[in-house]
Amino acid sequence: MSWTIGTVREWHGELGWGVLDSPDTPGGCWAHWSNIDGTGFRALTVGATVQLDWEHAQQDGYSFRATRVHTPTE
Repeated sequence: MSWTIGTVREWHGELGWGVLDSPDTPGGCWAHWSNIDGTGFRALTVGATVQLDWEHAQQDGYSFRATRVHTPTE
């Protein structure tokens, strides 16, 4: 696993997904609530700093998909 630091660009809470920006994922990285560390339904806050692990995968128009997201408050 290779962690990188990113920022939450957008989060669609009602749909449970959003986009993260990092230097390693140009154009944005798609993220799903189920990949956020924690239990139960999880969400992210726009502008928040996160750690993410990602893979090259096409998802809803993005070339990267988060496989794990960690927020500093955990």
